[in-house]
Amino acid sequence: MNAQSTKKIAVIGAGSWGTALSISLAKNGVSVRLWGRNKDLMQHMQAERENTRYLPACPLPSQIHCFHDLAEATDGVDDWLLVVPSSAFSDTLEQLQSLHPDKTPRISWASKGLDPVSQRFLDETVKRYFPKSPLAVLSGPSFAIEVAQSCPTAVVVAGTESSWVQDLIALFHADRFRVYENTDMIGVELCAALKNVLAIAAGISDGMQLGSNARAALLTRGMVEMRRLAAYFGAKPETLMGLAGLGDLMLTAMDDRSRNRRFGLALGRGQSVEEARGGIDQVVEGMVACRIVHDIMQAQSLSLPITEQVYAICYESRSPAEALNFLMNREPGKEASSS
Repeated sequence: MNAQSTKKIAVIGAGSWGTALSISLAKNGVSVRLWGRNKDLMQHMQAERENTRYLPACPLPSQIHCFHDLAEATDGVDDWLLVVPSSAFSDTLEQLQSLHPDKTPRISWASKGLDPVSQRFLDETVKRYFPKSPLAVLSGPSFAIEVAQSCPTAVVVAGTESSWVQDLIALFHADRFRVYENTDMIGVELCAALKNVLAIAAGISDGMQLGSNARAALLTRGMVEMRRLAAYFGAKPETLMGLAGLGDLMLTAMDDRSRNRRFGLALGRGQSVEEARGGIDQVVEGMVACRIVHDIMQAQSLSLPITEQVYAICYESRSPAEALNFLMNREPGKEASSS
């Protein structure tokens, strides 16, 4: 029997990513309590052993138990993994805190974005509700379907307490799911948010058929914007060049399974923001992150021209062609400078 068979964890969020991570944990012998808001879906998943809505054709191992009652899903479980959209992150934690006001769970999350309520990193949101809990974030280049199918994948975990990070690594690490420790939680969270903004930009460029040169330049200069934000928040530069940064950016910006890239593709092909969002039919995290980063950029006078143009397209009705003209006709500058 797997050494992890005595372990149990509540996975909060039954979308494609939450389901995939649950499958990965269950294959490692971990007992998983998977919670989702949709009662009918969770009952169907429990009976049919498949998430036909978000992750079809990926059977659920017997170690996964599905719940639509959040109190029942988390009762007696000290380890929680949140995998809800950033827009629902604060509300979910508020519910959990009201259900367990005296509990100090070990909390991790695989959500990628920023809190739209506080406009801050997700670890700060968790601390508001569970100030004494050990925290950890899991991130990296990882499409849900490939994780569920046991395709080789590598991610990072960063946290506030080494023991919790090491326990998470032990729960997840497998022959097809490699987990590295990272000591830069802010850097990991920052990369997870901004890479979605840059994926929208890459999608817009490719939707306009601007070519491979344009995409390469856009993503390279996007890394510069990521570096500027990292410097402002005190993140480690090496995190940007690792799995959470460059790795996840390559995946999200260059593969059409990325919803942020697909959203950008639709915009670049002439669809309106509303039409593009409707075609995705899931949360476009990069659009939420773009608004928050834009506010930070303005407040701190940071130079983030790509982010600025993605914001203008998403929120100010600027056309992709106008955004392109703005970026290409800026004053020439030194590559390593702040311009």
